Amino acid sequence: MKDVARRSGVSVSTVSRVVNASGYVKARTRLLVEKAVAELGFVPSGAARGLVARRTGLLGLCLPDTGPADPPRKPVPRRSHVELVADFGPSPGGTARGSQYFGEILRGAEYAAWEAEYALAVTVARPPQAEARIRDLAGKVDGLVVVAGTLPDALLEHVAHRVPVVLVAGRRASGGYDHVGVDNGEGIRALVEHLVGAHHLRNLQFVAGPPGTPDDIDRFRGFHAAAHRLGLSVPAEPVLRGDFTREGARRLAEEVVAGHRNGGRRLPDALVCTNDATALGFLDVLSAEGVSVPGEVAVTGFDGIDGARTCSPRLTTVEQPVADLGRLAVGVLQACLANPRLPRQDLVVPSRALLRESCGTH
Repeated sequence: MKDVARRSGVSVSTVSRVVNASGYVKARTRLLVEKAVAELGFVPSGAARGLVARRTGLLGLCLPDTGPADPPRKPVPRRSHVELVADFGPSPGGTARGSQYFGEILRGAEYAAWEAEYALAVTVARPPQAEARIRDLAGKVDGLVVVAGTLPDALLEHVAHRVPVVLVAGRRASGGYDHVGVDNGEGIRALVEHLVGAHHLRNLQFVAGPPGTPDDIDRFRGFHAAAHRLGLSVPAEPVLRGDFTREGARRLAEEVVAGHRNGGRRLPDALVCTNDATALGFLDVLSAEGVSVPGEVAVTGFDGIDGARTCSPRLTTVEQPVADLGRLAVGVLQACLANPRLPRQDLVVPSRALLRESCGTH
């Protein structure tokens, strides 16, 4: 800033007012300062600003690791930079690169941060350096948004001593954190009641994700409670478990269909999947194996991603306003920063069940 002041012939405080848009400066003087900034390539130091303001102007978003990305391929010399590949299989989806759910949370959070004049730093909790990276991020940001069951309780508590933390889509049993999410149990209840009441299906099976994920637990509890009220016999714990990805669901679906073909095990009347990516993976395999959906098996999901309305048959699902979750989480974080004494917030946003062809609704 001293260099800019010297080049433009003004005081350091005038440069500060121009750079930070924090006070009146004559138009001619502003142009001189902006010209010097451009000529010198000056960029304000975030670290220096943080020391003065005790704020970094940076918020953090921590996403879960949803699986390894494809390893980089070795370049193969060829005359063209375009590779032609014949691909007649199901469209890929559900990996860390293609997760529409987390992408929508990111989109909402980034927009809210931009509106509040914050920058957003994003990290993925990918082992084995996950804990070190999260601690490092917590030391650089003013607050942190953590999605689902991304961090273990001990690490979350450790980070919360340093910065305010807002959880998205997954409360913790210990409490003590601001939270933004949807009513998972009610969404699944609506689907179960529709499958039983409108389509008279009785043999329902829940397809869960990995153990310990808060939203997944809530959804299975909603499924179990609704089934019990309707007189259905369902196990106390999920029998089928995927990994929330479309590819993982395909592998699981292949096992289910093989058990039906070779072992004589009956297919369920309906598969109530914990998320859309899982449901889409099952649709891929059921279609490839000639199993009619919904004629033989109805399939439902949860999230309302774009792929749910473009697949065939279109997927019955519970649509949650995913981008709004990210946006509201940043809003709660702002409120915490403005007033650390505010009581904890637990915001539940409305969702809606979208009834489509995969359950027999036309």
